[in-house]
Amino acid sequence: MLTDKEKSELKLRLKKIAGQINGIDKMLDDGRYCVDVVQQILAARAALNKVSLIIMESHAKSCMVTAIKEDRAEQSIEELMQLLKQFTK
Repeated sequence: MLTDKEKSELKLRLKKIAGQINGIDKMLDDGRYCVDVVQQILAARAALNKVSLIIMESHAKSCMVTAIKEDRAEQSIEELMQLLKQFTK
């Protein structure tokens, strides 16, 4: 489970990403060079991936540890593996 500090940091990251998305929208309206637009999309995607990795790390360090202690390791690992498979698509 995310701590309050982690949630706060992630919310700040997400606000920055929202700003990036709004910037991309404005770039389209302004008719900006396609390569520049795609580069900004890639940057936003990378930022979202970072948020996902932070959340997955927190999950592994808290929820999965709890699951292992409660003898639910196999189920928890399978769930994480499914998530990782989706993440890498």
